[in-house]
This record gives sequence, C-alpha cells and structure tokens, in this order.
Amino acid sequence: MVELNTLIEYTNTLLGSEQIQDYCPNGLQVEGKQSIDKIVGGVTANQKLISQAIEHNADAILVHHGYFWKNENPCLIGMKGARIRQLIQHNINLIAYHLPLDLHTVYGNNALWGKAMGFDGKPSDLDPLIYHAQLSNPIATQDFIALLSKCLNRSPLHLCGGNKKLTHIAWCSGGAQGFIEKAAQLGVDAFLSGEVSEQTMHIASELGIDYFSCGHHATEIFGVRALGEHLVRKFSIEYQFIDIPNPV
Repeated sequence: MVELNTLIEYTNTLLGSEQIQDYCPNGLQVEGKQSIDKIVGGVTANQKLISQAIEHNADAILVHHGYFWKNENPCLIGMKGARIRQLIQHNINLIAYHLPLDLHTVYGNNALWGKAMGFDGKPSDLDPLIYHAQLSNPIATQDFIALLSKCLNRSPLHLCGGNKKLTHIAWCSGGAQGFIEKAAQLGVDAFLSGEVSEQTMHIASELGIDYFSCGHHATEIFGVRALGEHLVRKFSIEYQFIDIPNPV
C-alpha cells in the first residue's frame, strides 16, 4: 500500500512533469481513495477502461490520455460527465501523464518504442520529442515494415518516399505526423509516427522521406505500461495494464 500523496509526489518528480508545459494537467486529475493498493493502467481513460477498473476493484487508473485538454469544453456534462461521475462514485483516482510520458528518456513512449524496434535512439537537437537513430546495418523498406508489424502487432501504413533501404530513422509517437518536415532536417530516410494526414503523402514524396503511420494507440502503449511496472517495484503495489484495442 502507498499513500496517494506519496505516489503522486514521487511520480511527478520522476517524470519532471511540473517543468513541462503541456496541453492538459499532469498527475492527479480526479481524486479518490487516499491509500493505493491496486492500479489499473491503460493508454486512454475511456469508458471501457473505467469499467474494467471498477470490475477489478482498482484504487487508481494510470493513463497517458486523461482529461481537461486545452480549449475543450470544461463543463462536466454528457460523455465526460458520465466518466468522471463513475470515478467519483467508486472513489477511483485518475492519474494521467501526457508529454512527460513522451519525453522521458527511460519511461517515455519514444525511448521505449525505439528499444522495442531494436534501435539505440536519442532525442534530436531540433526537438526532444523527435527521436532518431543511425542504423549500423541498412534495412530494406519491406523488412522494416515487417519489423514494425511484429513490434506493434499491426501493419503500418507506408507512404513511399523513394528509399529502398533505410539507414537513418526518426520517430515520434502519437499524432506527430506534422513533425515530418522537422524530421527531414535531420537528414533521415524515414519518419514514423502514429497518425497520418492528407498532406503527409505529398510531403513525404517531395522531400524523399518514407513515412510510416503506425497507430496513435499502438505507439503509446509503452510508457504507461513501463511506468506502472516501475511503481510496482518501488511501492510493492499491484498494477494491471489493460489494453483496450484501438485501430487508430
């Protein structure tokens, strides 16, 4: 068991969340029980995850995508009101870390995605959210697609930039397709992210950089899962990561 304040203070410090400017509040978003025995983790605090947390008698939910996003309607009505009402009724804490779980060099999505692909990646000087790696052995594009499919349990959408072999790869998890031009400044052959936009096809073709859309959800499983496992070791509490499938 760990006290809620102890858990939040430790995790905020570990991730450096108070020093990161974000689109939402990081840390404790909805307060519940003051003593934590069991945490349920997931990528997004949707209704299915809340229902699973209730079923598993969780004291807290730990996610990457929580609530209270910049410019969203602040009123607790409709779908948002129903979600938060259930959390409060069952005295469940909601803990969310967005950019801190993309940026962190140990527990971050980008660092861990790179390791899952087998790359020794590092944050770029252009933007710490963009990781990149120089490959010691060039990889054929088709072999790289197979590697991504195995790593993420889904096939990526490949927009061809004309490279038959890849030697320098950049990536950023989630909805970072807009970073493709910035990634191209690194001189990479390919850029990976979670989503794709109409203009991405033209940018990839004209810049000669292959783009791989790998799934927003699939590329952001890594951080929250690893963070929960770390908290288990630190505080001897129970943690269960529940993957709510999402094709996007």
